[in-house]
Amino acid sequence: METQSQLHVSSNSNQHKEGTSFFKTCFNGLNTLAGMGMLSMPYAISQGGWISFMLLIILAVICWYTALLLGRCMHQQPLIKSYADIAEVAFGYKGRTFIATFLYLELFLILVELLILEGDNLAKLFPNMSFTMIGFKIGSKSAFVLITALIVLPTTWLRSLGALAYISFGGIVTSLILIGCIVWVGEVDGVGFHERGKLLNLGGLSTSMSLFAFCFSAHALMPTICNSMNDRNQYSKVMLVCFAASTVIYGTIAVLGYMMFGDNLKSQITLNLPTNTISTKIAIYTTVINPFTKYAIVITPIINAIEEKWHLCKKRPISILIRTTIVVISVVVALFVPLFGYIMAFIGAFLCVSISLLFPCLCYLKMHKAARRFGLELIIIVAILVIGTFIGIQGTYTSLVQIVKNVKL
Repeated sequence: METQSQLHVSSNSNQHKEGTSFFKTCFNGLNTLAGMGMLSMPYAISQGGWISFMLLIILAVICWYTALLLGRCMHQQPLIKSYADIAEVAFGYKGRTFIATFLYLELFLILVELLILEGDNLAKLFPNMSFTMIGFKIGSKSAFVLITALIVLPTTWLRSLGALAYISFGGIVTSLILIGCIVWVGEVDGVGFHERGKLLNLGGLSTSMSLFAFCFSAHALMPTICNSMNDRNQYSKVMLVCFAASTVIYGTIAVLGYMMFGDNLKSQITLNLPTNTISTKIAIYTTVINPFTKYAIVITPIINAIEEKWHLCKKRPISILIRTTIVVISVVVALFVPLFGYIMAFIGAFLCVSISLLFPCLCYLKMHKAARRFGLELIIIVAILVIGTFIGIQGTYTSLVQIVKNVKL
């Protein structure tokens, strides 16, 4: 990485002559936002009640604003390539190490979640898919986790985000298909939209907030996406498009799912859909496509950090070995801790809140002296820090209690 002095010397005139276009960047950004969290939106509403829907919108606005703060930090120092670079400019090497730990742990756990998602949904379609290997019986969920890892592995070897944009487009299409399938299940397959649900459930509100924070937390990838653009000045427009579109998608599936299944919702709405119907099968098939479109984008910042730290890793054979190793490790964790909803809540409360709410505000305040003057901007940033701290503490405690309880079982 460039030193701090090099980062400060650079001017805004250094723009990328080559990079992803506006629309390709929108595809990548929306694909990272409208991801697997969509499946848990109805569950999140069921945990907090209808009033928690307002928190979905509030957190969307807050996360959009903090994404803009990251963009301003990158605009000030155009040689910044990653979130960790922003942390180093703001707080030095120790700050970089501290924030990078949160950053890469979040991304790694998201990789794990993608694999768990595949195992859960494919096992619903093929419950008897199991086999024995080296004397060990591998059940349906574990078998599909392994198969998914083998299929997704080649996509992690791609280096260009421009190439990944086409995969991202497929992820967006599958999200829209999923919504269509849920509408079909409600209208045609007889489930209906008759559940009233609860207006407010204080006991589950922290879980709702944690899941919402997870859904809008793509900040770990935003600097990478911004750096890939051929015109960084369009970053704010990309963020507006991505957050607005993802909020519509999340809100739609949340309302539809809660009206269909009410308080009986499981951590993934696909697990509630009636079996043996064409619409359910299509919904699950489109769901299992999503991880294939997202895994490579999520793993990219981790790989970039390793290759920048050890330049030897940039050699093609070694780079492939490193990427493969990370995939293998994520498979091992997914097999031993297959708790999709609780892990998502933990990621949202502890890691996503820190990376998406707290750290962008702190880095921005450190890098921009004018922002520390009393005014509307400072009031907004302080309010975000207070809200983020509350959600982080409450949500982390609740999710950890649930994880420990279910692991023991």
